[in-house]
Amino acid sequence: MSYTFITLPSPVGELKLVANGSRLAAILWENDKPNRVRLGPMSAAPDNPILIKTARQLEEYFAGTRDRFELELDFAGTAFQQQVWAALLTIPFGETRTYGQIAEQIGNPTAVRAVGAANGRNPISIVAPCHRVIGASGKLTGFAGGLEAKERLLTLEGGQWPGTGRFEGF
Repeated sequence: MSYTFITLPSPVGELKLVANGSRLAAILWENDKPNRVRLGPMSAAPDNPILIKTARQLEEYFAGTRDRFELELDFAGTAFQQQVWAALLTIPFGETRTYGQIAEQIGNPTAVRAVGAANGRNPISIVAPCHRVIGASGKLTGFAGGLEAKERLLTLEGGQWPGTGRFEGF
């Protein structure tokens, strides 16, 4: 596989958008753990159409004008991980689910911890909204981009931003 990438400055840090041909393969965080998402060698491709489309849609999302993504995705993972990631795609904008709810949704209610592990390895952050998965107590739990980024994304989707009362330009 031949991976290409561009970087995108964002309100939650610099994101690395990675494509496999004409499909989005990953959105990596500025301080991502090196082996969290395993990809092959990458080369810069500022003219890759899917990366340009992804960057535009993310910019619209951060500006508060987009609440769903329309992108071709290329998830690389185990069958179980792909089930979890597919479930993430069903969580509506502005809503959250617990790890237990995701485990039940995929028909494996005892796999709460495995769902958490798969969620943590989600290669396409934000688009496959792993930030919308929270602990059973309602608390924010682990997130590859950091808990501050998770909180900012959830706040954006709720339309509120602490200190301003309304989200206006992250």
